[in-house]
Amino acid sequence: MNLIEEFNEYRSQMNDKILAEDNKVIKRIFNLDTNAYAEGSVDIKSKEMIGLACSMVLRCDDCVKYHLGKCHEVGLTKEQIFEVFSIATLIGGTIVIPHLRRAAEYWETLENQ
Repeated sequence: MNLIEEFNEYRSQMNDKILAEDNKVIKRIFNLDTNAYAEGSVDIKSKEMIGLACSMVLRCDDCVKYHLGKCHEVGLTKEQIFEVFSIATLIGGTIVIPHLRRAAEYWETLENQ
């Protein structure tokens, strides 16, 4: 199983287990997250780039992988992704560099799948 399949399978499996507990607050948070990234006044590509940059600054590798996957799905280019990487690293500072490395590796894996 490759890096992408492993991440997506684990995420899906755990989301199913969490949502099966039928906690109203958690379900509402998940729903809010889904709706926030839906097409609206801001297009989906832009929302995913914003999500990616924020995730990098917050140093959440799982979130970075998720948004990279979505960015790949909606057709962002490597050049666009690296512009987002540059903004996130500028805003977050050098502490983001280890996450940048993992993000670059994950993007490369997405491109090569």
